[in-house]
Amino acid sequence: MMMRRDPAGLGMTSQRARDRMVEQLRTLGIQNPRVLDVMRNLSRHLFVDEGLEVRAYENSPLPIGQGQTISQPYIVARMTEHVVAANPRKVLEIGTGSGYQAAVLSYLVPQVYSVERIESLLRNARRRFRSIGIENIRTRHDDGRRGWPEEAPFDAIIVTAAGEYIDPLLAEQLAPGGVLIAPVGPQGGEQKLMRVTRDADGLHESMLEPVSFVPLLGGRI
Repeated sequence: MMMRRDPAGLGMTSQRARDRMVEQLRTLGIQNPRVLDVMRNLSRHLFVDEGLEVRAYENSPLPIGQGQTISQPYIVARMTEHVVAANPRKVLEIGTGSGYQAAVLSYLVPQVYSVERIESLLRNARRRFRSIGIENIRTRHDDGRRGWPEEAPFDAIIVTAAGEYIDPLLAEQLAPGGVLIAPVGPQGGEQKLMRVTRDADGLHESMLEPVSFVPLLGGRI
């Protein structure tokens, strides 16, 4: 697989760690070879804070500041699998965070749009995209609950923080035949990863698996 420029700092140690991570993802049920290939080749340690690089390939979330986290590799892979199964050309991500999820999608989808409410996190993510050479991600500093109506409809929408329900404003931006993947549930309570599809009869929800995410907050800072 041809990857963009990766100014890695961990060399072969990083590659061996990515190989181990991918084998663990396989044992956890991730099957899409394109998703596994991207995660094998994309350096996750570039998306974590300084001092946490050695933990970048553990299957666990890590703090990125401002009370936010980079999701564990399994969750990134699972959500990405559900998104790419719809063969989207245009994907909206709510919650740019570290930029890792958007970067993974950028190798699998022609156009990625990502909205982040915390400006400092968005600046860091944009810097990472530039350093790697990713050019097909558009970002916006805004309240993610609004989506990106000017660019709608989207073939897929992925939400990386948990709301207590799926916001109708987001669901309305889903194209016919599209899919929305989002965690739903209260902070500290039972959360579920939900899959929403749109067809001629309307919206249809199904539960995928239990999850634990930071809360989806409004406004922007």
